[in-house]
Amino acid sequence: MSKQKSRERFGTLLAVAAAAISGVAIPVNKIFLVDLEPAVFTAVRALIIGLIFLAFVGLQSKKSKKPLKKVPWKYLIAIGIIGGGLAFLLYFTGLSLTTSSRAAFLHKTLPIYTSVLAFIFLRERVSPGQSIGLLVMLSGTFLLVSGQISPAEFWTDPQLGDLLVLLATFLWGIENVLAKYAMIKDESNLVVSFARMLIGSVLLFSAVIALGKLDSLMLLSAQQAFNVLISTGLLFGYVLFYYWSLRHINVSKASALLLIAPVITLLIGVYALGEPLPVLQRIGSVLILLGAFAVAKERSAFSSGI
Repeated sequence: MSKQKSRERFGTLLAVAAAAISGVAIPVNKIFLVDLEPAVFTAVRALIIGLIFLAFVGLQSKKSKKPLKKVPWKYLIAIGIIGGGLAFLLYFTGLSLTTSSRAAFLHKTLPIYTSVLAFIFLRERVSPGQSIGLLVMLSGTFLLVSGQISPAEFWTDPQLGDLLVLLATFLWGIENVLAKYAMIKDESNLVVSFARMLIGSVLLFSAVIALGKLDSLMLLSAQQAFNVLISTGLLFGYVLFYYWSLRHINVSKASALLLIAPVITLLIGVYALGEPLPVLQRIGSVLILLGAFAVAKERSAFSSGI
């Protein structure tokens, strides 16, 4: 097996692992958010993970004796603000308002935005098969959000929640392209992960203070703190595997492979949380998965841009 094929396979496995973690994490986070302020929940997780990655970066730099700065810091700061801050805040606020299965599938429209942005700014190749796959996914997304559900205890405003999740996902598409660009310029995936989480946590804690929610952080019960730690562990695994995969495969392919996650989330949401599953959501889900399969088949073609 050639080095490029081995690299492609390893990157694919990493992205699939990230997708599996994401599939479990979304319904788990939905449960934890019932009695937690989304901004506080998100800020604490980001800070813990950012500090862990900072420690990893320090160890890597000490071992390799290479300088930390390889790309302009403006890119790393943008990654932190856009992907680690604003997107997380919008997403978890939206997740608290809609169902975990709808949020999961809407989040997995990420390949649509990522592929388009990667084509424009990174000059990643978009084949006819990939274009068709993205159109199928877009059709599925339309059907998915067309399936209206009535508010309930766990999903108080599904339509607003869906909109916030979509906005967050688009921001993550921008951040994905910036992260891939940094890695094309030979920046470490650990440095990118550190920037995303630690810089993002600064913005998130600023939001916590601005919203007057800092007191709720001090009043966390032992069970709530334990729940935050579980969620933090899941997010750490996702960030580690996903951004590692970006070093080996195209960002459009890596994001497409995340479409495995909603299958897991959907089953957990329906059977564990009693979430509704309208017909349009079923059809839309199938279309999104079919489109993702077409995108994921494409081999990576490495390039530069921006």
